[in-house]
Amino acid sequence: MGRLVMKFGGTSVAGVDRIRNVARHVQREVAAGHEVAVVVSAMAGKTDELVALCKDASRRYDPREYDAVVASGEQVTAGLLAIVLNDMGIPARSWQGWQVPILTTEAASAARISAVNGEHILAGFLAKEVAVVAGFQGMSAATGRIATLGRGGSDTSAVAIAAAIKAERCDIYTDVDGIYTTDPRVVPKARRLDRIAFEEILEMASLGAKVMQVRSVELAMMKRVKTYVRSSFDDPDSPSPGTLICDEEDIVEQQVVTGIAFSRNEAQITLRRVADRPGVAAAIFMPLADAHINVDMIVQVASDDTVTTDMTFTVAANDYDRARAILEKARATIGYAALQGAVDVAKVSAIGIGMRSHAGVAALAFKSLSEKGINIRAITTSEIKFSILIDAAYTELAVRTLHTLYGLDQV
Repeated sequence: MGRLVMKFGGTSVAGVDRIRNVARHVQREVAAGHEVAVVVSAMAGKTDELVALCKDASRRYDPREYDAVVASGEQVTAGLLAIVLNDMGIPARSWQGWQVPILTTEAASAARISAVNGEHILAGFLAKEVAVVAGFQGMSAATGRIATLGRGGSDTSAVAIAAAIKAERCDIYTDVDGIYTTDPRVVPKARRLDRIAFEEILEMASLGAKVMQVRSVELAMMKRVKTYVRSSFDDPDSPSPGTLICDEEDIVEQQVVTGIAFSRNEAQITLRRVADRPGVAAAIFMPLADAHINVDMIVQVASDDTVTTDMTFTVAANDYDRARAILEKARATIGYAALQGAVDVAKVSAIGIGMRSHAGVAALAFKSLSEKGINIRAITTSEIKFSILIDAAYTELAVRTLHTLYGLDQV
């Protein structure tokens, strides 16, 4: 058997009893002959608790010290899992990110992995030892200090380690048993996918699905790391296979649409009668980019007078007030007549690599949604997805309508 990386999220390690359950999953893979590296998150709620302590200590804390504090949650989990594994007779040792080492950029609380040296982990494998690595963290190559990778960073840690040690696969254990065609809480007929392409899950993750962190999917796709999403709450002796994230070529039967994603964390901004001249788009979007506000859907409509245009775009709902303030401050530079906004909107997206070879996929959706009385505020498309902006009150109806339209309901 080959090498394997297993990653367990916060709900999977929320207490010692759950850590013992995780240890049984590890025991199964060790018994099967795998060389195993485990990446763990902090216990559920622990990171929020540590963040709150930092804010309570000072409203203007040093981000590098913030990283030193919040990285401790994963270190506790790694140590506890190593203790439990050794108690079960499975040799194991814990590793902090800087000990591996996982080298990162210098950006505190949002560092990116630049390199992983897997030699210590591989040396442990020769001694039949399980490596238990604290996720979400590394060491700044420039300063030698602890640096964290941002929320969901343990997924990225796991994929990066899998690539570094040339693991045959990376198993991401969560509180669900795989990736579904949409959220089962919204559509009870949603079904678990056996396989999904890297490009599809990358789109789904960026469009609101919360199964995996976007950066971890990007890294898995770039390094071609086969990745499974599985449930840690399955019986460790007979777990479900989960969902395999793989190359498009590894999927024999490709559906036109693979899944429906949605996000309620959306806000719409419309600038009326903007001067239609070169540089106006840069005047609008550069200040937002400088403030690290991500702009998603953009629709420009020329006015009848041919000298002005209306510009509509979306930002995250929690960035709405900041975006408005920035645009109002830059009003003289941009030259718009009025600014309108709405936060009661949602984005619904259909994703599928089969769209490349099928025409009229989006047109079918527009027809079905109009029959349900759902008005579309904005539309964006790419090669394998389309997204629509609608009133938030119609989110669930739109998701169910599209899920049925594209034959994704369970049979």
